[in-house]
Amino acid sequence: MAALDAVERQVVAVLDRLGVPYERMPIDPDYADTGPFCEKYGVPLEHSANTIIVASKKEPKQYAACVVKATRRLDVNHAVRRLMGVARLSFASSDETRTLTGMMIGGVTVLALPDGLPVYVDDTLMGLPWVILGSGSRASKIRTSPEVLRRLPGAQIVPGLSLEVPGDSL
Repeated sequence: MAALDAVERQVVAVLDRLGVPYERMPIDPDYADTGPFCEKYGVPLEHSANTIIVASKKEPKQYAACVVKATRRLDVNHAVRRLMGVARLSFASSDETRTLTGMMIGGVTVLALPDGLPVYVDDTLMGLPWVILGSGSRASKIRTSPEVLRRLPGAQIVPGLSLEVPGDSL
């Protein structure tokens, strides 16, 4: 197995501290994005969680991390805006995300974020028996209990953070 990079080592240290059993799954980085990952590795989309970085539009910029089921849509315009107390929000660009977190899209994880960054977790994740999270790298994923999200210091479990995706658009 390839050596872990600094972010992956940090993720493993956080997981070990939180005391929730987990499995680190090495993957082909070309399949790190949620849809291709689930298809290639036979993981149900409804067990995958995406960590999405959002940014306020006005300076000084404010950021937050939101964790939602891959089968749902983050309610940026209502729920997240209200939680952050800002007038306008957008998804952080891949460059902003990389600068803020040290992680590339497809590997972003809630488990190794900068201190002080607000973390909002969609409550629909909490009923799952297990969930797939990013590992901080495009070369692996983490399979664990959603309990890890409840134990993460500073994370808030938020009802209504996401919306159902209408129709069969997945």
